[in-house]
Amino acid sequence: MTKKIFIIRHGRTYLNKYDKMQGWCDSPLTVGGLEGAIKVGKVLKDIPFDVAFSSDLKRASDTAKLILKENVNGDKLELQESNFFREALYGYFEGMGSPEAWFLAGMPHGYKTKNDLIAHENYDTAKDYMKEADPFHDAENAVEYWERIDQGFNIIKALPDSVENILLVTHSNTISSVVERYSNGEFNVAKGARNSSITMMENEGSNFRVTSFDKLTL
Repeated sequence: MTKKIFIIRHGRTYLNKYDKMQGWCDSPLTVGGLEGAIKVGKVLKDIPFDVAFSSDLKRASDTAKLILKENVNGDKLELQESNFFREALYGYFEGMGSPEAWFLAGMPHGYKTKNDLIAHENYDTAKDYMKEADPFHDAENAVEYWERIDQGFNIIKALPDSVENILLVTHSNTISSVVERYSNGEFNVAKGARNSSITMMENEGSNFRVTSFDKLTL
């Protein structure tokens, strides 16, 4: 049976508002972020989720809980929070202004902005550049990132055939990276997924395929 994965970006946070890098560091949802989470919950309210996953970062788990509160199956599900679904780790650049961080990572390779870098390279290369630019080299490169993320997707692959609808609340870079890997270039991911947006993916056996990206409705 084909599993449908409803991938949601968390609601807007204060670090999103201030345009700062927000990987493993965290900040609360803004009032608008709370409203956005509730709104997407209402969009998805009639989808009978069988399983619910989120990143273990609070901005994602808080969003997931608000979505489940609206859902027809919400009172039957226990949210499974995992570091496998966290955002990429930005190391030294955590909390830094996003334009400055992407400039420092991309400029040695001729790119001044994130959009320019992603348009000419890809998210995996961007991760490698960020680790290279990090004076502590704590930022995840592409290999380290996918070793972690793939553990989460292996859990999804191993779910029984009776599971049809899966909620997954995660982060912008992670959503864009997943879309880039599993969509054969069908979607423009340079700007990333909007807060509280919906990206759809299907899983059958060991195969994943993204069918839509960054939607506000189904």
